[in-house]
Amino acid sequence: MTKRSLQDLLDEAPSIVQMLRDSQIGAYVYPVVPYEFTNWRREQRAWRETCVLYDQSHHMFNVYLRGPGAIRLISDTGINSVASFPVDMAKQFVPCTPAGHVIGDGILFHQQEEEFVWVGRAPVANWLKYKGETGGYDVEIEVDPRSPSHPYGKPVTRTCWRFQIQGPNAWQVIEKLNGGPLEELKFFRMATMRVAGQTVRTLRHGMAGAPGLELWGPYETYDRVREAILEAGREFGIEPVGSRAYASNTLESGWIPSPLPAIYTGEELRGYRQWLGADSYEATNSLAGSFVSDDIEDYYLNPWELGYGPFVKFDHDFIGRDALERIDADSQRRKVTLAWNGEDLAKVYASLLDPEIEEPYHYFDLPIANYGSSNFDSVIDADGQVVGLSMFTGYSANERRALSLATVDPRVPIGAEVRVVWGEPNGGSRKVTVDRHRQLEVRAIVSPAPYAVTARLQYAEGWRTAGAR
Repeated sequence: MTKRSLQDLLDEAPSIVQMLRDSQIGAYVYPVVPYEFTNWRREQRAWRETCVLYDQSHHMFNVYLRGPGAIRLISDTGINSVASFPVDMAKQFVPCTPAGHVIGDGILFHQQEEEFVWVGRAPVANWLKYKGETGGYDVEIEVDPRSPSHPYGKPVTRTCWRFQIQGPNAWQVIEKLNGGPLEELKFFRMATMRVAGQTVRTLRHGMAGAPGLELWGPYETYDRVREAILEAGREFGIEPVGSRAYASNTLESGWIPSPLPAIYTGEELRGYRQWLGADSYEATNSLAGSFVSDDIEDYYLNPWELGYGPFVKFDHDFIGRDALERIDADSQRRKVTLAWNGEDLAKVYASLLDPEIEEPYHYFDLPIANYGSSNFDSVIDADGQVVGLSMFTGYSANERRALSLATVDPRVPIGAEVRVVWGEPNGGSRKVTVDRHRQLEVRAIVSPAPYAVTARLQYAEGWRTAGAR
């Protein structure tokens, strides 16, 4: 029996948008790592006040690219320049479609002369594997998929563990682990350090704003390394972060993690859609939110709309270059944070507690309120005109605010009041994460991204901070 493809599903579906809006897959899951170690508020506060251990071992793909053709594959598929990409450096890698729309993003590590590893979500992992297999590249590709969302007690293993030590006390923990001082590398530079008697790889990172490191090593040493980190960090107030709080750090640091992969249309991508299975991320992706259009392309985004404009370099030929060269960057929507009005959000919770209300407002979960894999809520002005899209929503105990990451028209200034339409129209879609509900227009203030002052002032200048100050 021939394996069914994404293209088969699209050919049969009356509406691509409705197919994705009614997906039964649910919201994005961060697997294996415990939900909470203490409570999610305490874990959030720790990355701002002391330090935290993020466990990133399970929710991302690892794609290993080895061989002389690896760098050409990277150059041909990414908007990023590889003119300067030495060993022991990493990049935020962003591939686009021929039409210039973003497929996804992730971190690309240059580990050895002809060896790279890309780490991130499924859409880019699938794209790299497809292009590597079909593009005539002299490259060996090994894909280590993310851990299953629901392992149901079955053993889980990966090629490597991946941790981050972040927060204002992070460097004290790192140097204690290392047994002495450690050079503070430039942002996104790689090195090594000693942990629990072994050498591990490191990446200079800063998800909490302050200097920190990402570390990785063979998965069989997971328990030993994790225990050593927690023991070394005990005196500095380290807190392990559970899967419930983990995703909410991006609300403060300003990364939009789940744009819709823009691959559902375009004759140039038909072969790719035929290669993708009917059970792929792209085929089961859950589209959510108040923004509803009959045209799936209205959900596509270009690099400038997601804050990746500084990455676009026309010093090389790459997929989507011609389309991106025709775009006027100054007229594109830009990434911002929306600070939600507390009184309006309180109405959502009040409606859940009133038995006289037949249909409450849509449930706002804490600390992450997303109820799909790719989230699109309409951002409207005082005249009810859509001026942007709110794409990742939740609550920060550090800011004592509900926040969402959005892309808005350039004419909407920082400090302006807009409204986010919370909840889906007509009582909601058929998603398993949706109950019957009413919509509510929530007031919000257009604010910088990153929202956290520490991240804006201390984070490396680049895609998170461009235009934020």
